[in-house]
Amino acid sequence: MSQQDSTQVKGCLNQTNNSGNTGDQSPRGEPKNQHSSTDSFQNPKPTHSASGESSSNQPSQGAPMDTSDPFSDASSSGTRPKLGIQLGPTYPIKNLKTMQNSSTEFDKKLIGHIIMIDVRIKCHSQGVIVPFQRTHVWDSKNVKLPHLYPPSHNKSHAPPSRWEATCHALRKLTKGSNSIGDAETAIMSYNSTNKGKWTFDALYLYGQRLHTVDNNLHLLIPKIAKLALELPDLIKQPIPLLRQQQNQAITMSQQQISSLLANAFFCTFPHRNDTKPGSEYSNFPTINFSSLFANEKDPAKLAQKAEKLRAIFHYFNTVTNESHDQDPASKPDGLVSFERISIPPSQLPDWNKQKMPLRNLHISSEGSIEKEGTGMLQVDFASKYIGGGVLKSGLVQEEILFLMSPELIVARLFTEKLADNECLKITGPQMYSITSGYSKTFSWVGPYNDCTKRDMWKRRYRQIVAIDALDFKNPKEQYTQENIKRELNKAFVGFHGKPETAIATGNWGCGAFNGDPKLKALFQLMAAAVAERDMAYFTFRNEHLAYEIQRMHEILTKNNVTVDKLYKLLKEFGGHYTREHHSATDLYRFIREKIKHKNSLL
Repeated sequence: MSQQDSTQVKGCLNQTNNSGNTGDQSPRGEPKNQHSSTDSFQNPKPTHSASGESSSNQPSQGAPMDTSDPFSDASSSGTRPKLGIQLGPTYPIKNLKTMQNSSTEFDKKLIGHIIMIDVRIKCHSQGVIVPFQRTHVWDSKNVKLPHLYPPSHNKSHAPPSRWEATCHALRKLTKGSNSIGDAETAIMSYNSTNKGKWTFDALYLYGQRLHTVDNNLHLLIPKIAKLALELPDLIKQPIPLLRQQQNQAITMSQQQISSLLANAFFCTFPHRNDTKPGSEYSNFPTINFSSLFANEKDPAKLAQKAEKLRAIFHYFNTVTNESHDQDPASKPDGLVSFERISIPPSQLPDWNKQKMPLRNLHISSEGSIEKEGTGMLQVDFASKYIGGGVLKSGLVQEEILFLMSPELIVARLFTEKLADNECLKITGPQMYSITSGYSKTFSWVGPYNDCTKRDMWKRRYRQIVAIDALDFKNPKEQYTQENIKRELNKAFVGFHGKPETAIATGNWGCGAFNGDPKLKALFQLMAAAVAERDMAYFTFRNEHLAYEIQRMHEILTKNNVTVDKLYKLLKEFGGHYTREHHSATDLYRFIREKIKHKNSLL
């Protein structure tokens, strides 16, 4: 039985939703930590307030703009707006729909999943999750697990199997205290073909910089090794690969995830080290941690990897913690779901015919997707290879999100590269760390005690959607009709579906991908309207951008500009932009002038 009806779980997963509160501690800590969740277009001015419900979306320095003309230009050159107008307060964030408000509808979402635990055995009340058992297979449709690696055909002179060699090396690590050097020796003993290719400089640098809070590494390495060795007892059925153009979902326990990640740490997954074009897994992200341990030519990037390892080791410290002092509400003993969603091109919206108005918008230059967006559909500004550079030197919004919630990393094991009409939704991941900074300024701050409530499946009320924006080497290309439609469709695929909770998002596809944040904001608002969802938008301390987006949203809604009309305006602007080979006019100014001209003809 590979698919189990969600009605079976009611007797087994019987822990109530009152296992904690939603938490009022920011996952990034105080305001100094919130900047790390941005993929922002420009470096915003720091603020000192963490309120996500503030109505002060307009710049704090005085009242901008002239009230006499709501269509006047805020500033196409990026300077501060003129004094004069006071925008009304933004839509209250407390009024936005969250997963907690939709628990009955949300709890039905597991029908059709491949469920890695046996829901027929009513044992969860005793804190035990029993893996579901089904015959393992070694094929191209499922994850090739390390303990299933085929033995040598030459049985008379066969060396130990790869898994036997792996077990021998890891068992040695479970005995007594062990160093980073011991871990390297173990990893290379069953990855001998990579001798001379793999380096462990980042891991050694981490060891040299051990902080007081991290000083148990010699005791933690044996625990991670023991966790990796538990894989055959925890995974007793095939894990399907989430292939392109297939709607499929996997639900597994946090314990199962931790063992899979322990194997990734020790680089045990076979066939996953070759990512060259044409190789078996060239269309998948890497999963073994060898690339995270590796040297970097840039010393700053090497130091950033060492900082990443603080988050990784804290995760393993938490999941191997057997102390009775651990807060039961934050104990990682629930489930997490991974769902690949593909919408056929024929079922995507015809943007010329979408007559719906824009939905409610809460916008703020303060707060973060992870904290103020608790319970909403939180947008991961993703790479088409899920997790991006989390196991290399990348450190922007997606990578930081995966370091705060390392359970997300396991998606790299089975998720093929996202196509233009696809997304990945992850439901129930736990937050483990508080971080600070972004890119070169990133640092691990400390533990995060996640007490977010859970649904009937013991998944936390946290849902993340990974949608990958286009990477524009030439920023002018984003205004073509083809690329406008592609980004709208990608956002819609991510936002579509039930329950229709609000979306928590920000400057998707900006920063390193060179997206125009004003254009990307409109794409997300339009897709949210068609998906019938409200939105909370965080500009990550960019007060002027928050003001501009809120003002444009007000103009569009007050003038009854529906999605189809706005789509036509965007296409018209794109045509003007590409014909002129440059933009002498700001996008929002162009839209305002078109609306003003139309009104003058009435």
